[in-house]
This record gives sequence, C-alpha cells and structure tokens, in this order.
Amino acid sequence: MPRLFTAFEVPQKEAVQLSFLRGGLQGARWIDPENYHVTLRFAGDIDDRTARDWAQMLDGVRREPVEIAVSDLDVFGGSRPRAIIARVRPNAGLEDLQAEHERLARRVGLSPETRRFTPHITLARLRDVAPRSVADWLASRGGEVRFSFTAPRFVLFSSRASTGGGPYVVEEAYPLNGAHVLEEVEDDDGWQDDD
Repeated sequence: MPRLFTAFEVPQKEAVQLSFLRGGLQGARWIDPENYHVTLRFAGDIDDRTARDWAQMLDGVRREPVEIAVSDLDVFGGSRPRAIIARVRPNAGLEDLQAEHERLARRVGLSPETRRFTPHITLARLRDVAPRSVADWLASRGGEVRFSFTAPRFVLFSSRASTGGGPYVVEEAYPLNGAHVLEEVEDDDGWQDDD
C-alpha cells in the first residue's frame, strides 16, 4: 500500500535553484529536485477506504493560494543529523491550511500528528554523518537561501516503500482559488442552486 501525504510542489525554477546546493557532503543521500515538496500532513500507510475518504474531504478545502518563502538552510536532528532542509517561513495562510488538513485527517480516523509543524523542503537525508561535517557544509553554502513562490494548489502524493526521497506520484491535485467552482443547476422554480 502506498504512503500518502499532502504537500505543495516546488516549481521547477525554484527546484533547480535548490539543486545547485547538492553535493559536497559524504553520507548525504540527495533528493531529486523533481521530488522537492513542502509537506502539509503525512498520513503514512492507510487503507483504501480511509484514503478515499480523506481525498474526498480534501476536495472540500477552499483557500486562497499560499505564499511559500524559503528563508535559510538548516538541519534536522541536532547532534544526530538526519536531514538537510531549506526552511519555509511560516505564515497565516500556510499554517491555517495545514491545520485544516490535520482536522480532516483526524475526522477520517487518522491519529493526531504529534510533531510540531515545521514547514521545510528536504534536500538530503543523512546517515552516520558527523554534526561537524554538516556544520561545515552549511557554512560553505552560506546557510541562506532566499526565494518565494505562490502555490496555486496542494496535492495528495503517494510514495512506494523505499528509503525515502521519492519517487512521488500525484494522486489528486486540489486548486487553491478561494472559491468553490460550482455547477449551476436551475430548479423547477427558476432559481439557480449552488450545490
């Protein structure tokens, strides 16, 4: 069964910019640029019925496009580094959308997410890499990456069991246009319904 999660895709131009940071760190497994994303809610391995219910509920999300601003490079794991990331600056639109995904996930029976939401783009997964080596790598890259883009949609991604980092498949895409596109249906009395 595939693992499912919701995320924003990183546009090709910005993904290429991030890909220039790859290399120069022994023990890093670099993520392919086409797999860069900003996770909103990880669901993991879930049964087909729950996946269908979640996808259907996500279809009801009505939000404006979200600004994604990448601010700097960092590492997850502290004294046991496990990933190099590009941090995404939190903003109200991003946090509200993530909270809605969390509520919908719980509504279909998924366990609450226990980790604090830290928006980011994973650039590399690390295995047995010394903290000093990671610190040196970050210092050599200047530690700062600055760009932004507007996410016009979020997607439901699937990934097959692997060591992480893709490949990811877009199972569903959900536009962020702030309004529900409704089919107008005329009642027998001549009124237009928006359901």
